[in-house]
Amino acid sequence: MGGGGTMISVYPDDLTFLFELDKPCYCNLKVVNNSEYHVAFKVKTTSPRKYFVRPNASVVQPWDSCTITITLQAQKEYPPDMQSKDKFLIQSTKVAASTDMDEIPPDTFNKDGDKLIEEMKLRVVYTLPSGSSEDSGVTSSANRSFRQGTDDLSMLKNASLDEIQAIQRLKEERDNNLQQNQQMQRELDVLRRRRSRKADAGFSITFAAFAGIIGLLVGLLMSLIFSSPPEAA
Repeated sequence: MGGGGTMISVYPDDLTFLFELDKPCYCNLKVVNNSEYHVAFKVKTTSPRKYFVRPNASVVQPWDSCTITITLQAQKEYPPDMQSKDKFLIQSTKVAASTDMDEIPPDTFNKDGDKLIEEMKLRVVYTLPSGSSEDSGVTSSANRSFRQGTDDLSMLKNASLDEIQAIQRLKEERDNNLQQNQQMQRELDVLRRRRSRKADAGFSITFAAFAGIIGLLVGLLMSLIFSSPPEAA
């Protein structure tokens, strides 16, 4: 199921994350342009420090689509009753065909004059890994966390302060490297799409020029044929 307005549709209706402690969670959102115009969109959230959105703004060509990847940063504890109060807002509006997807003017989504700005609200839903109900999953995970915490405490008693700090740094570097790798992959995908579109545009211009030259040559040949005087009998 999907929702949307007259310009764009989004799939799915809700942002569903498979929630696991101390791990980043991901959700893909597909934005579909339902119009014959170029449409720009922008994603906003009530918790910008909690989520990583790429791309958070872009331009979708007529009848085309775009996939957004939303990352929930690693969380240290479960939310109350596994319920999220976070919300997302997607704004969309028509733009000129020459608008660069990476350089959208800052006033594009200002509500002024006769400009039409469509807005779509999405809620966040947390789910637990398959094979466990919400209560049993939270309880078992809490028990695992408690046992792990107990083991960690016993290990920390025998570890020096330098060793503890080194372990913490390694964990932070691992998480940062993971996020950087994911961001680089998404940026590479954007660059591939842009190069593909530029290549298509270059081919169209070359083909049009080639067709024009052929037309001129044919016209010149025809004019020479019909303008030649008839031979004397």
